Amino acid sequence: QVQLVESGGGLVQPGGSLRLSCAASGNVFGINAMGWYRQAPGKQRELVAVTRGGSASYADSVKGRFTIFRDNAKVYLQMNSLKPDDTAVYYCHARRINTDYWGQGTQVTVSS
Repeated sequence: QVQLVESGGGLVQPGGSLRLSCAASGNVFGINAMGWYRQAPGKQRELVAVTRGGSASYADSVKGRFTIFRDNAKVYLQMNSLKPDDTAVYYCHARRINTDYWGQGTQVTVSS
């Protein structure tokens, strides 16, 4: 089992920045991908960014504004130039040997 705990969400004005953090614990050996998803009210959960094998990929909507990076059992999402459309609950995700694990989610609200 893998447990994921997120932190770093909050309220920010448009154009501002936030950094989300996610710490994995438990059986972290063998985690081959970690990433971030988000879900806005009334919408499906969507992939924001994922890091796997030292490479990273991003949703088109966040390219150039968000950066994902991983440090062993932790993964971070640096979010710059935030927009109201980025408002959502952000979930940390990890994949280990064909099993998906999720954090509890952290709210990000972008509003003036």
